[in-house]
Amino acid sequence: MTLLLLIRHGTNDWVHGRLAGWTPGVHLNAEGQRQATALAERLAFLPIDAIYASPLDRTVETAQAIAGPREMPLRLVESLGEVKYGEWQGAELKELYKHELWPGVQFYPSGTRFPGGETLGEAQMRMVATLDSLRAQHPKGIIAVVSHADIIKLAIAYYVGLHMDLFQRLEIMPCALTAIRFTKMGPRLLAYNDVGTLEYLKPKPEEPPKTEVAPAEAEAAAQPVPEDAAPATTPPQPDATAGHENGTPPDATNEYQATF
Repeated sequence: MTLLLLIRHGTNDWVHGRLAGWTPGVHLNAEGQRQATALAERLAFLPIDAIYASPLDRTVETAQAIAGPREMPLRLVESLGEVKYGEWQGAELKELYKHELWPGVQFYPSGTRFPGGETLGEAQMRMVATLDSLRAQHPKGIIAVVSHADIIKLAIAYYVGLHMDLFQRLEIMPCALTAIRFTKMGPRLLAYNDVGTLEYLKPKPEEPPKTEVAPAEAEAAAQPVPEDAAPATTPPQPDATAGHENGTPPDATNEYQATF
């Protein structure tokens, strides 16, 4: 039965910053090119029968890295393209996080339409119909499909039986490989989000917490101290053990301590 290799394009300068969508001229950067070359080397031993790709620049360049050494033709299929984000296309993600539709995209994608674009449900059906058509042309072969993160996540969710409202729980990294074999008993997920290393699992160092200073305190701290000002003195503190048997303070566990 067909072995389907779903591949996300490599890194570009828009990843994690802006929603590229169908924007032309978004090319792989140096890191993305290295990722594509490394992926092609990992796939070199597989007898791939055909290579299909979304027609966008970053997917074409990733697919060419795989097809080139094999001297195989690259077949571009428009319906393998990215989700049609409509008015959101090209926007900065930090701004989209504030949009009233963002919760719907994250938790109710089946019922949320991008302004001027398609719903994720429509994108899922488009992608699945295209993949089913392609694998029907290669009933016993291996095909590689180079596409985009969201559309690949939607396809995976469909084939493994995950409700699409939960598809955001999936993660697809740049140049990651997901392999699905289609059998008489249904699809089987053989590999998922494989990038050839586990380096990305290493915890990132946490940034030190920022100490916020109240405006009044900050203003007071900024005021110059007169040269003849008397030094600050600390008023005497009461003996914490006074009035307690054996000089022992009250049990600290009986007092509320904030842990936030």
